[in-house]
Amino acid sequence: MDLRQLEYFVAVAEERNFTRAAERVHISQSGVSAQIRQLERELGAELFDRSARTATLTAAGAAALGHARAALAAAEAVGQAVGEVSELIRGRVTVGMVVGCTVTPFFDALAAFHGAHPGVAVSLLEGRSDRLVEEVRSGAVDVALVGTAGEPPAGLDSRVLVSEPLVAVVAPGHPLAGRKRLRLRDLTGRQLISMPEGSGLRSVFDRCCAAAGVQPAVALEASAADAIADLSARGLGVGLLSESMAPRYRDRLTALPITDATVPGLLVLVWRPAPPPAVRALVARLPAGAEGNRSRAAAADGQTRRP
Repeated sequence: MDLRQLEYFVAVAEERNFTRAAERVHISQSGVSAQIRQLERELGAELFDRSARTATLTAAGAAALGHARAALAAAEAVGQAVGEVSELIRGRVTVGMVVGCTVTPFFDALAAFHGAHPGVAVSLLEGRSDRLVEEVRSGAVDVALVGTAGEPPAGLDSRVLVSEPLVAVVAPGHPLAGRKRLRLRDLTGRQLISMPEGSGLRSVFDRCCAAAGVQPAVALEASAADAIADLSARGLGVGLLSESMAPRYRDRLTALPITDATVPGLLVLVWRPAPPPAVRALVARLPAGAEGNRSRAAAADGQTRRP
């Protein structure tokens, strides 16, 4: 048997269909079928029950599947180990990022990584912070840039890029516009505009309120800082943003520090412990001075930063 046969076997087992497996491995269905038949002859047992419309594993096939996956993983690890020694990293890295968030140091790191390791395919997807964290835990995403409240997610390796406080923003004619600062209780009874639950910025606000023993109500939710700013500027409520977001809207909004909102918002890069070489190489590309740099990034979902 060879690795190609094992790859086709795993593909059919996971797709439960010879046609879909053939599309996945980019050869004809007859080619997949022929290789599986050859593997079955070598093993002396049928691996699939072909009597139904779906290809289901026989007892022998079920017994072989885990070992086939392990063999393929071991072969990939051999290639990665040799590549790492020779400074050639290959494979694929799936990168997650909070929706609408553009962070210059992170994008610079991606560009530098791509230039240094062209053999690694990089895919980028956006999502909500809580979902991205779970996808990193499950292995669906290799590394993700997420917003969190107070501390990085437990059980994952991480690097804090930004730590900053929450602020309120109001239109010039708003009753709070003349204030120099606020406390959370000042927001009780006000119409608030915030990002949705599950976002880093909303988690910061909810934790701050819980710590202060107050229960302000969020009336409007938006997934982007620009939308929160636009709604606030039109007098629809008090917007909640991270400190570095607010200066972008100083021409139409007044930013007010919230003195008892003591839980910081973090923008954090997270990945699983003992990552593959490609992930380690990407993380290593982040500048050493990025941590705590409020001027170049903001610790919440939905932010759009200009380079």
